[in-house]
Amino acid sequence: MMTLEPPRGQGADDATDSDNWRALGLSRGGLSRFVAAAQSALGMRGEVSVLLAGDRTLRRLNREFRGKDKATDVLSFPAAEEMVEEFAGDLAISLDTARRQAAAHGHTLRDEVRVLLLHGLLHLDGMDHEIDDGEMAAKEAELRTRLRLPNNLIARATKTRKSRAVA
Repeated sequence: MMTLEPPRGQGADDATDSDNWRALGLSRGGLSRFVAAAQSALGMRGEVSVLLAGDRTLRRLNREFRGKDKATDVLSFPAAEEMVEEFAGDLAISLDTARRQAAAHGHTLRDEVRVLLLHGLLHLDGMDHEIDDGEMAAKEAELRTRLRLPNNLIARATKTRKSRAVA
């Protein structure tokens, strides 16, 4: 089960809910089915709430909850351990950043949002690529293949860091 609302200010003010989703190239049903499939592949239970917003909102959340004053693509807020059977947690995704990343990597916003959803779900499931020895990257690569997704987010970040180090 998933709670998902279209982002404010991303569609026309007088447009219907489905028109706003269509204008983004996304669908509530498609994203809900993807999250359900990804959760099933992870063996994860509990509802997930997803906020689709812009860079400004993600920057505020990142600053408030992580002490980092910059926009980011996805934030994960796991539920308390005693709640995870009913509620797995919250995800926040920046559509502004997702659009830029999709263009940079040559795929659709729909695919980029799904890549970010998977990455966020792995964090909700307790994985952390910043402190593990590649376990999250391996799991994400496996699931990305099973769920037919493009480039692995962790692999992209590693590639970017390596290219910066060379320069």
